[in-house]
Amino acid sequence: MRELVTYSASVTVVYHLCYCVLQDGADSHRISPSPVVHVRGLCESVVEADLIDALEKFGPICYVMMMPFKRQALVEFSAVDSADRCVSCGATEPVYIAGQQAHFNYSTSKRITRPTSADNPNMGNKVLLLSIQNPLYPITTDVLYTVCNPIGSVLRIVIFKRNGIQAMPTRLNVIKNDNESWDYTKPHLRRDRGKGRQRQAILGEHPSSYSENSYGQTCPLLPLPSNSRYKLSSVDVPDMVSYPLPQSSCSYSGHASSSVAMVSGLHPSKMNCTRIFNLFCLYGNIEKVKFMKSVPGTALVEMGDEYAVDRAITHLNSIKVFGKRLNVCVSKQHAVIPSQVFELEDGSSSYKDFAMTRNNRFSSAGQASKNIIQPPSAVLHYYNVPPCVSQDHLLRLCTEHDVPGFIKFKMFDAKPSSKTISGLLEFDNKTEAVEVLTVLNHYQIRIPNGSNPYTLKLCFSTSSHL
Repeated sequence: MRELVTYSASVTVVYHLCYCVLQDGADSHRISPSPVVHVRGLCESVVEADLIDALEKFGPICYVMMMPFKRQALVEFSAVDSADRCVSCGATEPVYIAGQQAHFNYSTSKRITRPTSADNPNMGNKVLLLSIQNPLYPITTDVLYTVCNPIGSVLRIVIFKRNGIQAMPTRLNVIKNDNESWDYTKPHLRRDRGKGRQRQAILGEHPSSYSENSYGQTCPLLPLPSNSRYKLSSVDVPDMVSYPLPQSSCSYSGHASSSVAMVSGLHPSKMNCTRIFNLFCLYGNIEKVKFMKSVPGTALVEMGDEYAVDRAITHLNSIKVFGKRLNVCVSKQHAVIPSQVFELEDGSSSYKDFAMTRNNRFSSAGQASKNIIQPPSAVLHYYNVPPCVSQDHLLRLCTEHDVPGFIKFKMFDAKPSSKTISGLLEFDNKTEAVEVLTVLNHYQIRIPNGSNPYTLKLCFSTSSHL
């Protein structure tokens, strides 16, 4: 794990003007080879460490210069051969940086000019690199700020996790304020409410232990901690929220030390990132999902906070999905890094970012209070369905997606003015209900002459049978 901390200083950034041919293939060689590579098509959230992590396989990197708001960067390799491998590879196969395919060409410059005479060791660099090995507790921007600020005014902090680094930026590029990056000169960079990584647990502090027979009872009201900068305003968040105590479904009884869960035992052709989201979103917000290329049938799931991982382990560990038993445990990783993206057996991507999806169900205290933290059961609660959808329509939906059909159906009475309906579906057993939810949760139902589709939402019911 490495952290970059930048202190107060006036830094003049000099940008290179480089001309590149947009065509790939042979056109990329119209510019004479150079150790400096011009990178295009970057996502807005990319930082220097992402470029180094993705491109150091081509050779040692001397320097990286970001071009803010242009989604471009310059990368200087130590040798022309390394730059040539990068450009040639990018012309023949996709090269991903932070989960997005990038494009490469030689720069007209042979060397990146370091700003503020950075080559002069007497001038100093205002960015301090901290290497922290085997941390005993999560390292966040708050921790680093507390350590560093008494020595000098801290401007920005960026945390990234990797094995090595060959370049040092002279200015940190921060696009959001959260536990892994923070620009203290721009407090407005906070992410949208409820979208921050490792954000405050909306459901309050996790109970220290579970009572095996207490499901359905409501635990005491738990206060939301007031000493966090992530707490929402009193207008949007009640001081207290309550939620039912879950019934323990596995031997796990500890407290997760990470907001990332590792899931193994996944069916190779029937499970993908979206279906993992459909299942795990019942227990907390999902930030990212990534399948591990080196360990088939295994994925990392980054959730909104460590308490969501606790709930997922409690309820989903050891359940059967598509004939395979899931193993859900806490990952040693503290974040999911979009590297080694590949194609799954069903043709979908091995990595997907869900941070901004509207299907997350814990993005506000109001949303969270409506969720029932319920272990898998044979009865599913469905809602947000258009009134024109019938029992036969839902049965056909199950048949079309090759999942088991329900044996009993119940529709709740709706108000005449209601635009959607809800009800219950009972299946032969819990495993069938889990598979249907995994496949059909968030299915888009389109109706004739309708402008927008309805998103079918499913969750496990508190009822054991109809």
